[in-house]
Amino acid sequence: MTATTEMIRLEKIYKRYYEGKQNELQVLNGIDLVVRKGEFVSIVGESGSGKSTIMNILGVLDRPSEGTYYLDGTDIDTYSDKELSRIRGLKIGFVFQTFNLIGRISARRNIEMPMLYAHVNSKDRALRTDELLDMVGMTDRAKHQPNELSGGQKQRIAIARAMANDPAILLADEPTGALDSKTGRLVMDIFHELHEKRGKTVVLITHSKELAEETQRVITLSDGEIIKERPGRNYAKYYGNKQTAVDTDDYDTIDGEAVDYDEDGFETDDSDDYEIEDFPRSKSGSSTTRRGVRA
Repeated sequence: MTATTEMIRLEKIYKRYYEGKQNELQVLNGIDLVVRKGEFVSIVGESGSGKSTIMNILGVLDRPSEGTYYLDGTDIDTYSDKELSRIRGLKIGFVFQTFNLIGRISARRNIEMPMLYAHVNSKDRALRTDELLDMVGMTDRAKHQPNELSGGQKQRIAIARAMANDPAILLADEPTGALDSKTGRLVMDIFHELHEKRGKTVVLITHSKELAEETQRVITLSDGEIIKERPGRNYAKYYGNKQTAVDTDDYDTIDGEAVDYDEDGFETDDSDDYEIEDFPRSKSGSSTTRRGVRA
């Protein structure tokens, strides 16, 4: 894999709080992770596993205590805080469980806010906002304030706002957590569309195993470490391409050969139907995750 295909690369990332003090807390423990351009991945784990911390680092809201983060091929340590702020505004879109919309202004104005900070002129802002309202099916709610919208409508406006400056990356932190299942389904379908039709790199933080299974890759965190990476079992329902389609079986690899497991974690006998594709996780290539592709 060449650097040009990578949007995110974390190498030996550690994050500590209260460093040097008696109550020093280490939250991330040597994370190695690569996310390709245009990939849709989910990060799952119990509360306290480090999901929010890794989200903050991926979104350059925080810097790691140790290790290297390459964003679109560039080490973020080469950027000043001011430059990182600009990168956040242009390259990364955020979607949160609690929507984080600004009260007392309309849905339209909420969507326009990132473009205002990016100094987009009023005509282009209006055109882009109209496009985004249409994309999320909220044109008829453009003049409504957040307190006049349902939870699902708020989240659709939040997604539109995240897309305002056409970022390459969408970071979604529990975007369906405050929604009922039907509305959550609608929101998830928007993420699928942004990934499939607009080529966005999407990183989904979620407690929902069902939604995680719809992504290309499911990354499991525990105690600040990645303990498992595998394809989403239901991803193929949305994308039929052989290079990314996966079977509903869970699998890993042993000595370069794909191995299937059943729901109880026991090896099955139908592993021979997989081809193997490498997912390097460090520049040295010392750590490699494998993904099976149904032949």
